[in-house]
Amino acid sequence: MFDVAIIGAGVVGCAVARRFALLGAKVVLMESGADILSGASKANSAILHTGFDAPSNSVEWQLIQAGRAEYLAIHEKLNLPLIQTGALVCAWSEEEASKLEQIHAAGLHNGVTDLARLSAAQARTLQPGLSSRLCAALAVPGEAIIDPWSAPLAYVTQAIKLGATVMRNSEVLRGEFAGNTWSLQTGTQTVEARALINCAGLYGDEVDRRLGLPVAFQIKPRKGQFVVLDKAAARHVRSIILPVPTETTKGVVVCPTVFGNVLIGPTAEEQDARQRATVEQDTLAGLIRRGAEILPALQGMPVTAVYAGLRPATEQKAYRIFSRPAQRAITLGGIRSTGLSAALGLAQHAVTLYQQFESEPFSPPVDIPWFAMPNLAEGYERDWQRPNHGEMVCHCELVTKREIALSMTSPLPPGDFGGLRRRTRAGMGRCQGFYCNATLAAMTQGKLAVDLAVTAKGEQ
Repeated sequence: MFDVAIIGAGVVGCAVARRFALLGAKVVLMESGADILSGASKANSAILHTGFDAPSNSVEWQLIQAGRAEYLAIHEKLNLPLIQTGALVCAWSEEEASKLEQIHAAGLHNGVTDLARLSAAQARTLQPGLSSRLCAALAVPGEAIIDPWSAPLAYVTQAIKLGATVMRNSEVLRGEFAGNTWSLQTGTQTVEARALINCAGLYGDEVDRRLGLPVAFQIKPRKGQFVVLDKAAARHVRSIILPVPTETTKGVVVCPTVFGNVLIGPTAEEQDARQRATVEQDTLAGLIRRGAEILPALQGMPVTAVYAGLRPATEQKAYRIFSRPAQRAITLGGIRSTGLSAALGLAQHAVTLYQQFESEPFSPPVDIPWFAMPNLAEGYERDWQRPNHGEMVCHCELVTKREIALSMTSPLPPGDFGGLRRRTRAGMGRCQGFYCNATLAAMTQGKLAVDLAVTAKGEQ
């Protein structure tokens, strides 16, 4: 019998598992995919937001700021990177420039007090090379970039070290609540828990339906396509370059990454499918053109990769958070593009909601395990820079054989090839695995959901 069952191992589910494990709860984290971060959390822009542009006095605003504050407090203890790039909200027309004053005022109201209105010339001192079409900008010094995959892996690893159970390939098909106990049925087993928290992202509404809970929102998947430029582009991008947002999206961002690349994206495209996120040539070409319009130096830069992700948008802009004390259930739904920033705040909020229907405290652990996550960010020491690192497997991203081996024997080894890439960056460079996939296949044979190796007959 578990104290708390958490459904969905995206960044929010991983953070919630950690928070309850820190309290001393017996936690189970259930994920339908072969690995954590298999849904919406695997594709985002990796920005740690300040909340300057969040709806004032909203739950989202409060949780972004709470989540950011906790990340800043713990990232060094877990060896998680933080690069303070700052951001510029750029106005490319007089109409957009007229909106900066309102955004500035809202940011001050949100407690982000270091914002500054800039002329185009002043903005170029912070981000040289901005197009001559720039009219004005708003500086947001507190915006930063982080590793979007190592952070949730650190959260769930800490939960595991505190005794949490992680069940992958465990889709919850139905659930029943009787007395004070939930009985959750997967394809192979039954899990019992005294409370549950739905963090199922793109399937948040569907999981509520399967559990017999009121379905109070509808997921409307919103696709975002991204282009990843080669690391040669990074020398031209110092800051996160944001557009003036619209009612539906924060818009296309030009953004450095902690891995030394440059992202352009995302788009915001409504669709019905919850799993399939395709990329379209014309849209990608448009993103590349848009990047060069903003920063002309990006013209002609090689593209390393393209991808698309799905955000769990709903019929409303606000987070869809529901507590059902009578059923001892909480739903954290509709967590869109700010989920990475707000995850730790959402976990704190889940505890507050839980304590409204459970007054009996847990027994917190005497010792909290802190540990250093393997670093994948440039600007921090990588394994290849250390003595006796041994054979190099991925020469594009400078990944050692030792890093791959450590990942495969870690407390939560990758469940699929995507998970291995997110844990090590192997195969994510210029050649996209052309030169290292054979070695990776040999090292991981029989250990992933689907082997990477392909026979001469094309069989996996």
